[in-house]
Amino acid sequence: MRSFTDLDALIGMVPSQVVTRLSAIDFGRGSEALYRDQMPGLLTELADRARVLSITASSAIEGVIVADADRAQRIIDRRTTTLRNRSEQELAGYRDAQDYLFREDWRPLNAGLILHLHRLLFAHTATPGGEFKKKDNLVVDRSPDGSTTVRFKPVPAASTPFAVDDLIKRYQQAGEAGEHHPVLLSGLFILDLLVIHPFEDGNGRVARLLTGALLGDHGYTVGRYVSLEQTIAESADAYYQALLDSTHGWHEGTAGPWPWLAYFTRLIASAYAVFADRAAAARTPGTKQKRIREHILRHAPATFRLADIRTAVPGVSDQTIRLVLEQLRKEGKVRADGTGRSATWTRG
Repeated sequence: MRSFTDLDALIGMVPSQVVTRLSAIDFGRGSEALYRDQMPGLLTELADRARVLSITASSAIEGVIVADADRAQRIIDRRTTTLRNRSEQELAGYRDAQDYLFREDWRPLNAGLILHLHRLLFAHTATPGGEFKKKDNLVVDRSPDGSTTVRFKPVPAASTPFAVDDLIKRYQQAGEAGEHHPVLLSGLFILDLLVIHPFEDGNGRVARLLTGALLGDHGYTVGRYVSLEQTIAESADAYYQALLDSTHGWHEGTAGPWPWLAYFTRLIASAYAVFADRAAAARTPGTKQKRIREHILRHAPATFRLADIRTAVPGVSDQTIRLVLEQLRKEGKVRADGTGRSATWTRG
């Protein structure tokens, strides 16, 4: 919609840091076929883990949390069909919507698809889904004292159906023209959709679902193997600040897209770096213990949890990870803070 009115003027001059990230993203995209051919088992395992992380993380951003991790896993795996509360219902809804995009032929992109994703999100709740908002809404920040500050004013309810259709048409036309990088076009689509804010609830989740779908439609399928939603959750302040910075003046056509597109490209480039790191770890010769040791000493963040290693080095048991951690602790190369599942480990 608004961002697609004059693309040459809006994104014709790409900042150097974004150019660098786009190059890294394109390189990562080119590596995906190689990994699919040579390491199909690894990709299956990464996809299974990323699915769980994406469902839980995107839900948690909106305050939808199932505290019992084992129960959340059973809901995601469809081994539990009785949903006890609203959080469990919405977790199951995100599961259904994500599985639809990953397992069904959802194309073409149209308003009906967006409405269907919203319907799936709330299918297990008493809230009607699959309908555009019927009254105007505001996006606000809530302070601890209960006061609110308007972050931005979305498109009016009466204009929402037209705005969504117009956005989709302009996005598709821009893609067919082939004059701008598809990752930037996907980022602009998500930005405009969030400003339109077509639903009374669930806008962020629909946008995050569509992020992976749009990127995948252009061949950037890293979101299947590395959870983009988890990275967004871990950088929530930067995520919201980038959106805020790129919505100033949107209605007047004076908004600058680069704060958001800088964050968006950083998100995807980071996912490809993680993807390459995990593939490299899986290809490291030697025993599983050597692979774990190599990852911890050379690739893991300075502070990490056992679950981070489990995700990064597929095909190893928690018992093996603990054994390596204990060996490294005795060597003075890592130290533990806390015990059990909540324990963190720090190198050095």
